[in-house]
Amino acid sequence: MLQNDLNHFDEILQKILEQGVDFLQTIDQRSTSAPHTVPLVAALEVDGKGTAAVLAEFNQRFDPLIVASSGPRSWGFVTGGATPAAVAGDWLAGVYDQNPQAIQGQGDLSALIEVETIQLLLSLFDLPETFTGGFVTGATMSNFTALAVGRQWVGKQQGRDIAKEGVGKSVKILSATPHSSAVKSLAMLGLGSQNFIKINTLVGNREAMDVADLETKIEALSGEPFILISSGGTVNTVDFDDFEAIARLKEKHNFWWHIDAAFGGFAACSPKYKHLLNGWEGADSITVDCHKWLNVPYESAFFLVKKEHSILQVETFQNSNAPYLGNPLENFSFLNFLPENSRRLRALPAWFTLKAYGKKGYQEIVENSIQMAQLLDNFIQQSIDFELLAPTRLNNVCFTLRGEENQDKVHSFLTQLNQRGRVFMTPTVYDGKKGIRAAFVNWRTTEKDVKIAIAEMNAVLAPSA
Repeated sequence: MLQNDLNHFDEILQKILEQGVDFLQTIDQRSTSAPHTVPLVAALEVDGKGTAAVLAEFNQRFDPLIVASSGPRSWGFVTGGATPAAVAGDWLAGVYDQNPQAIQGQGDLSALIEVETIQLLLSLFDLPETFTGGFVTGATMSNFTALAVGRQWVGKQQGRDIAKEGVGKSVKILSATPHSSAVKSLAMLGLGSQNFIKINTLVGNREAMDVADLETKIEALSGEPFILISSGGTVNTVDFDDFEAIARLKEKHNFWWHIDAAFGGFAACSPKYKHLLNGWEGADSITVDCHKWLNVPYESAFFLVKKEHSILQVETFQNSNAPYLGNPLENFSFLNFLPENSRRLRALPAWFTLKAYGKKGYQEIVENSIQMAQLLDNFIQQSIDFELLAPTRLNNVCFTLRGEENQDKVHSFLTQLNQRGRVFMTPTVYDGKKGIRAAFVNWRTTEKDVKIAIAEMNAVLAPSA
């Protein structure tokens, strides 16, 4: 059966091609929410039936479950879609099946593609080449990787090697509104998901940290080293911490500065909004998720760490039987710079889409998303049924049903809206109120999609709905 599939591989791929093209061309007509589940099979057949028959079974059983999560009206969880070039790169990554590690020597040297892609991303974000980076599965693993190096840095400041000895004693973490993925990373790193010092946020419906309170709490540590987790776009209202002010604090105090810019970092693509990131080049580490505003398929995020910390990075991630000698950047291998020993060529979709659309293309994608968010914002501000929970600062609209008496109806409204399958949003809680978040990062979204979503929102509230 295996040899038969290989003999007919061109026919199999042609069927997959036709099905994929049909899916992408009609994605705006597919439901954004799965209407039902299917019974699962527990026992594997003794004899396989070949790819063509399996494809037929998949289409019959599971294709109806596949939703338009990469379509123009899926506005939940701040996840984008996939550009045509990114899909092309992703398919080739699967076909080539490389394991990017070393950039010189013999064997697989596909890591050169990843190194070049990081350089292209630094250029896209106008960040200096003082950073090195690598691709991981998502923002959670990007935060994990960066904070692991930060943990090692704190240990060295205390005269210990945490990678070898274990955490041992407390590592101080300061943050205002860390994303759940950063909090989860603290748990996985043994630092404690609740073990961080909370910085006050600015007054006036803000999520950004109050730098004056930050400085007060730094001074209370009396020189003890710590990790600062700051936000390059909070998940509810896309608020940005004051990076220039933090950079000035870093000149006076000793700490590891991490920025979670999973999607907000893409504001750097637009001359209109890049000022929000002024000063971020001073950070020790940065998280960016490509599946968000870069619009590449899942399992594509990258981290950036200052090259000056490369030895700490290798101490954190090297295999125990693979000691390094001298400067690890001179004999570079991703094997020693990130958590996984084996990975797919995750950088290839990003490389394809960056080269295909360039800086101008991503400026247009970012600015279009923000414009679409503003259209929904305008509708909500003029509506008698909805109200904003916070200003729409960039690409996320955070809102709720108008009136305190309707707070208990928010969950039911969102459930009904999502069940209709034309648009998908996610619940949130903001400033103690139940809310709804619509995140605009998909390159396909147009004014027509916003009008469809508004019509669906009104329909749910209509007495006849």
